[in-house]
Amino acid sequence: MAASGSKSCLQYLFHLAHDHLDFRLPEIKSLLALRLKPFHPCGDFKEQSPFWCLDCLSEEDVCTVMARSVCAKSAFELWGHGRTHSELRTSLLNYPPEKMSPYMQKGSSYRINVYTFNKTLLFEDRIKKIDALDYLPFEGTVSLKNPQHIFCLLEDYGTDPNNIPEHPNYIYFGRWIADGQRELIRSYSVKNRHFIGNTSMDAGLSFIMANHAKAKDNDLVFDPFVGTGSLLVACSHFGAYVCGTDIDYNTIHGKGRSSRKNQKWRGPDENIRANLRQYGKEDMYVDVMVSDASKPVWRKAALFDAIVTDPPYGIRESTRRTGSHKDIIKSPDGLYSESHVPVSQPYHLSDIFTDLLSFAAHHLVLGGRLVYWLPVHRPEYCEEMVPLHPCLLLISNCEQTLSSHTSRRLITMEKIKEPEELDSLAHLSDPRFIPYQGHNAFREKYFSGLNKRSAKDDTKSDVSGK
Repeated sequence: MAASGSKSCLQYLFHLAHDHLDFRLPEIKSLLALRLKPFHPCGDFKEQSPFWCLDCLSEEDVCTVMARSVCAKSAFELWGHGRTHSELRTSLLNYPPEKMSPYMQKGSSYRINVYTFNKTLLFEDRIKKIDALDYLPFEGTVSLKNPQHIFCLLEDYGTDPNNIPEHPNYIYFGRWIADGQRELIRSYSVKNRHFIGNTSMDAGLSFIMANHAKAKDNDLVFDPFVGTGSLLVACSHFGAYVCGTDIDYNTIHGKGRSSRKNQKWRGPDENIRANLRQYGKEDMYVDVMVSDASKPVWRKAALFDAIVTDPPYGIRESTRRTGSHKDIIKSPDGLYSESHVPVSQPYHLSDIFTDLLSFAAHHLVLGGRLVYWLPVHRPEYCEEMVPLHPCLLLISNCEQTLSSHTSRRLITMEKIKEPEELDSLAHLSDPRFIPYQGHNAFREKYFSGLNKRSAKDDTKSDVSGK
C-alpha cells in the first residue's frame, strides 16, 4: 500500500500520545475541519492505536494540525510499512524514487531515529535496526545534532504492557514533518499558574477543549462559568478573544481565601487578567463580569464563535443561582428597587444544562461550537442522558473516567440553525428537545462511596446555601 500520486496525495503517519484516548479522534477531526479537510484513514484504522495513517492531506495540512494538537506527538510522510521488516523493505523499495531523492542527495545531512511503542530496546539493538536499512539510497552525511532531514523507524508492539510480543505487530518508516504541541501541557501547567482555584482545569484538557471548539484567530469565545479562566487562557493561545461570567464575586475579583498550599489569602494581583498576562495574551482578554448564568443578561443576537465551559457539578464547587423564595415584585418600569438584594438558591444540574443549551442556541453564530463537561454515574449512563437541542448537532461525546462509578463526558455540539420563535411551553414540548435527566442519580451515586462525614458536610452545604 505504497503512497502514490502528487505531493498533495501522499500518505501521512500520525503518532498519537497514549492518554485521553477518547479525545484524540474528535481533536484531529476538528483541526482538519479548520482546513476544510475530511478525516480519511488508510487501510485498517484502529482508533485505540498510537499510529494513524491518513490520506487526502497535504504537508501544509499536517503542519497546521500539528501546530495545535496536544493529542498528537509527531507526524511523518509515510514511505513504507509492513507487518515484518521484510514487508517494510518491499514497501520502501516500491516507494517512488522521485519522492525520496530530494531528501537523499549528496551534500544533505540526515538522521534516523528508532521509536518503539510498548517496548524498550537496547542502544545496540537500535543501531542494528538502522544498519538494516542500508538498502535505502542515502547519499548524504549523517548528522546527529543538526540534520537537514530526520527519518524515523517506528515499531508498534501493541497496547498490552503485560503481553509484549518478541517481534513488532507493525512497522513504519517515514520522513519527520512536525511535532505536536505536547510541550503546552508543561509550559501552561496549573502548578505554575498565577491565579488558580479549587477546580481549575488542567492545561492538557483545556487545550483539548479549545481544539474541539475550533477556537481560532479573531474568534470571540465565551465561558459562562469562567472560574479562574483556565479555558480562556487556552483559547487565547490560539488567537481567540475571550470573555466570561461567573456568579462568584470573590473568584472574579481575585479576593478571599487562596487555593494554594501554605497561602491563606489571595494576593492583590491574582485574577483572570493576570493569568493571560502571564502568557503574553492580555491583549486577547475582553473582560469577565459577575453574572448569574440562569438569568438573561445578553442582547438577543448571535454573539459568540464558541462557548467553552466547565459547569459546576455541586461536588467541589456548589451550584447556585440568584433568586428568592418569595415572588419578587417589579416596579411598572421593570426595574428592581435599590434595596433589592438577590437571594442565593440551589441551581440543579438539569436546569444548568437546559439553560446552557438554550443560551448556546441563541448566542452562538451558525457553525459555532458549544463544548462542555457532563457528569455521569457510569453504571447507569446511557446516551439518552446527553441533553439535546434542535438547533445543536452533537459532534462528539468523550469520556474521562474519574473512578469506578463516576466519570465526566466532554460534549461538543455545533449550531446548525437559528432557534425558532416559540414560547417557552411550546419549546419545552418540542420532541426534538431532550433536557438532561440524570443529575439526581449522579448526585446520589457519587456520594454513596464517600465517607459519612463528606456526605454530611455536603448535606449541610445544600441546606445552608453556602
